Amino acid sequence: MDHGLLPAAILVAVTIALWATARLPEYLVALLFFAAAAILHVAPVDVVFSGFASAAFWLVLSGFVLGLAIRKVGLADRMAGALAAQLNGSWPRMVGGVILLTYGLAFVMPSNMGRIALLMPIVMALADRAGLAEGSRGRYGLALAVGMGTYQLSASILPANVPNLVMAGAAEQAYGLHFAYLSYLWLHAPVMGILKGLALLGCICLMFPARPQPVAAGAARAPLSRGEKRLSALLAITLALWMTDAWHGISPAWVGLAAACVCLLPRVGFLNGDEFAAGVNIRTCIYVAAILGLAAVVTASGLGHAIGRWLLALLPLDPAQPLRTFYALVGLTGVLNFVVTANGVPALFTPLAQALADGSGLPLLTVLMIQVIGYATPVLPYQAAPFVVAMGMGKVPPRAGLALCLAVALITVVVLVPLDYGWFKLLGWLPAPS
Repeated sequence: MDHGLLPAAILVAVTIALWATARLPEYLVALLFFAAAAILHVAPVDVVFSGFASAAFWLVLSGFVLGLAIRKVGLADRMAGALAAQLNGSWPRMVGGVILLTYGLAFVMPSNMGRIALLMPIVMALADRAGLAEGSRGRYGLALAVGMGTYQLSASILPANVPNLVMAGAAEQAYGLHFAYLSYLWLHAPVMGILKGLALLGCICLMFPARPQPVAAGAARAPLSRGEKRLSALLAITLALWMTDAWHGISPAWVGLAAACVCLLPRVGFLNGDEFAAGVNIRTCIYVAAILGLAAVVTASGLGHAIGRWLLALLPLDPAQPLRTFYALVGLTGVLNFVVTANGVPALFTPLAQALADGSGLPLLTVLMIQVIGYATPVLPYQAAPFVVAMGMGKVPPRAGLALCLAVALITVVVLVPLDYGWFKLLGWLPAPS
């Protein structure tokens, strides 16, 4: 490694190790990263702190505000009541319903952060109705179902996930390739969508067992209050703008920020300054900004490119052994996920795809599609910013999120990757043996 890259490499390694082991609070590790990166000049200051200027940071912040407003006016409890009637009966039914809801919403709402902001207060109200108290394993399970279902399963839908869009843009720029919505969905949804959702359901039910109380249907609910009507209208407008961002060109982050501002306006909104200060999880916001900043530092310093080239030389790519090659490419994206996190993986992997295709004997398009399996399967929570946000909103301890990440990643490597290999082969994405 170039001597000039060593400070960046050491800083990134120490930051990742501290996040992974949770030896220090995640927000403190984030602040230490900012301080060390600025003092050591591992990258320009605007790169180090670029996370605060990113759309993802502002979508996280606005998501906390919208979630607070939904809970305060009683809309979350009302929606949870309607949801409970469908998910009542058993713990697997409740968890499965939440996972299915996260996947279904991904087809119409493009932003992971936005979906989490919308669903988390509703699902937490559902947990209250089912008697899953704060700090209980069942409550953690429902929160993790929202976070993991929202992020991991949405990778099988082309426009529903930021890494997918980064990959599509990088592939178009580098190779002139354009991905079709339906062919992408048909390739990834059966295994990385449906089967992975079932694996997530099994893991949560086993690792976070609960006995939810039966939720009685009860009498007819009171009519919507004035606050609920106003907030419902605001959410409907926000959701409509999120769903049509490709048409009007306004980022979901700025739509969410505008909605959050409305919620905070005196006499017009729903929250005051004290409620904002007490309810918005600034710790998680700083953590997310640091994750994005770390990925930017890795890219800007040249560390990511150096690591990618080094790994490329080590990969056991062999056209005569396609399954091993398939695993090697998935493993490469998994390793890159440790360094640049999920949003940065396609930006780093995609430029290497042609060399990987030449060395493996696989079609370029197949190599590009294989990376989806890797970046959609975080081994540690920090690798997927939406999952971190869901843990923050659901008050899930880091150890619980880490355990679920490891369990799902293990099942993916042992069971789902071979199934994906077979599915790729069945659809003709892998060449027949010569």
